[in-house]
Amino acid sequence: MSLFRKKAAAPDIGAESAGRSEGGFYRVEGIPGACEKELYSRLREQVPIIDACIGKIIRLVGGFRAVAEDERFQNGLDGFVGNIRVGASGVSLHTFLDCYLDSLLTYGSALAEIVYDRGGGVSGIYVAPMRKIEVREGGRELSRRYFVHSGTKPVELRHRENLIFTALSPTAESPCGVSVLKGLPSLSAILLRIYECIGQNFDRVGNVRYAVTYKPSADSGDKAFARERAKQIAKEWSSGMSALKSGEVRDFVAVGDVGIKVIGADNQMIDTEIPVRQLLEQLIAKLGIPPFLLGLSWSTSERMSAQQCDILTSELEYYRRLIEPALTRICEAYLRLAGSADGVTIEWENINLQDESELALSRLRNAQARAIEISNEKEEKGLV
Repeated sequence: MSLFRKKAAAPDIGAESAGRSEGGFYRVEGIPGACEKELYSRLREQVPIIDACIGKIIRLVGGFRAVAEDERFQNGLDGFVGNIRVGASGVSLHTFLDCYLDSLLTYGSALAEIVYDRGGGVSGIYVAPMRKIEVREGGRELSRRYFVHSGTKPVELRHRENLIFTALSPTAESPCGVSVLKGLPSLSAILLRIYECIGQNFDRVGNVRYAVTYKPSADSGDKAFARERAKQIAKEWSSGMSALKSGEVRDFVAVGDVGIKVIGADNQMIDTEIPVRQLLEQLIAKLGIPPFLLGLSWSTSERMSAQQCDILTSELEYYRRLIEPALTRICEAYLRLAGSADGVTIEWENINLQDESELALSRLRNAQARAIEISNEKEEKGLV
């Protein structure tokens, strides 16, 4: 017997993968370039909690006031901030802040243009749709190039002196910014797949269907007319079900052995609470919004909620630092045309009333501590 004899070839076995439904993300996921921005837009449309988180961040960033260093131009600056046109329908610099920050969070970058009129004044601000804008590194260090995809070939923007650009969390590999939604499409696809399965299960189990069974007796007469009686039972049952649509309730009366059962009543729905919550925790952790701000009644303590608010405050302060140079440049453009060579300062409102109460309590405790220190110094010196 030879030790090197070839074994008989095993029969070929083919494995067929199960089909996957073509959801909203599978058509664009993994495609680089312009499709990435379309992916983020579709992500906000199909996952409401992501859109709610971005909306919360925009509103929680709060308002601001532009303060001119030269007080003579303050009234004009206030009117400019409140009445400047933004795009086709927006008014005020606060509207610009909302649109600009929305683009920055969704796509990782935002681009706007200061529009001047023929009289030499600022007529408005245009926030560019980032799905049509491509930002590339320039030929030299610390330079950028902007392209607009309006046709088959991108067109480069030549006059860049009026453009305002902001990048979110730029890195060496992504110098033009990284979206806060990066990394969420795969988790969101799983979440939507679970919701789709829940809907299919409700169609199968939740939508009640009936099985009406007629069993003729051993009598030869019943067997002879079994087909006619079954048709009559089916007709009356269908008529009774149709009458329910108009609010009429009919009783079903039959003679003989007639059985009525609910199809799928013995099946149980799969519990999806734990996997859905795990996915939502990952999404919310990426976006940095406390769950209770979204109406999610997850178990939490008062101390944990306070810590989450502190973390959120630091996130909002970071977004304010990103947006402030754009606001400063727009206000300075107005002041230069108005004849002022001085600068402008952006004063932000407190994020919420809780911050104001915490600051007031901190000042009170510092004042009490200072009063005690002064009293102790007087006692040591013998002044009391």
